[in-house]
Amino acid sequence: MFLTLALLRKGIPGKQWIGKYRRPRFITWQMKRNTVAHLEREAENEYWLSRPYMNLEQERGHAALRRHRIWTNIRDERQAKFPEHKYLSDHLSHLNITKTWTS
Repeated sequence: MFLTLALLRKGIPGKQWIGKYRRPRFITWQMKRNTVAHLEREAENEYWLSRPYMNLEQERGHAALRRHRIWTNIRDERQAKFPEHKYLSDHLSHLNITKTWTS
């Protein structure tokens, strides 16, 4: 059955670029060049990432001061946006128009 389908089939069923029976894509020299460039770039990145700038003693806590400064800035900005305190006397002051029962 598969042999007859392979021999008698005229074309690729459905979409020709996706699926199980898709049309094979030919590899061009541009594709090879781009892949080689990508692999070279990846190898260079691996090279530089494998050699740290700081050793472990220098790296420990090197950004603590910067993180503390950023956190204080964020905290101060949040506190500046926070509304002022409201007291109960402010909410009920409109009731203090006349005090007939006190002097």
